[in-house]
Amino acid sequence: MQLVEFVPILVFVAVYYAFGIFYATAALMATVTVQIAFLKFTQRTISGQMKFTFWLSLIFGGLTLILHDRTFIQWKPTIVNWAMAGLLLGGHFAKRNFIERMLGHQLKLPPPVWTRLNFGWALGFFVAGALNLYVARNYSEAFWVNYKLIGGVAITLFYALLTAAYLGFGGYLADQSRTDKADNPL
Repeated sequence: MQLVEFVPILVFVAVYYAFGIFYATAALMATVTVQIAFLKFTQRTISGQMKFTFWLSLIFGGLTLILHDRTFIQWKPTIVNWAMAGLLLGGHFAKRNFIERMLGHQLKLPPPVWTRLNFGWALGFFVAGALNLYVARNYSEAFWVNYKLIGGVAITLFYALLTAAYLGFGGYLADQSRTDKADNPL
């Protein structure tokens, strides 16, 4: 199901290269709307992040089209990333570690490790948002579109690998596999 979330980005890029930024923005808005409608129709869960991205796509996409200014659609990834960073940080201070809530049923980790993962991912989202702004302001529109497609995925993959390396080198994954084997010896 995670791959479905990349469909709007792929459509955006394809339409951009065929027709330009404004048609790509309209296509993005249509694609996220169809995506949400499909998930509702098939009675699948729509994550809070997907709902948030949907509304930001409509709002910032609409502003881009109405004002004929690409700046709004270029800011959308930054706002999504910074909102995620803020959510993780806010969750920490509200004693709700959202990383632990998402992965806690798969991993058994000590509280300090969950805290470091939470802060690490918050930092990652903040950096991703800042990089998006940097690329949008300092490079061509076409470069930004390519960055949105490749850079966003690459940053997420890098942070996932960094998380796995941190857990692996810390011995937390090895401990997890021993716990799983003790729970289920077969």
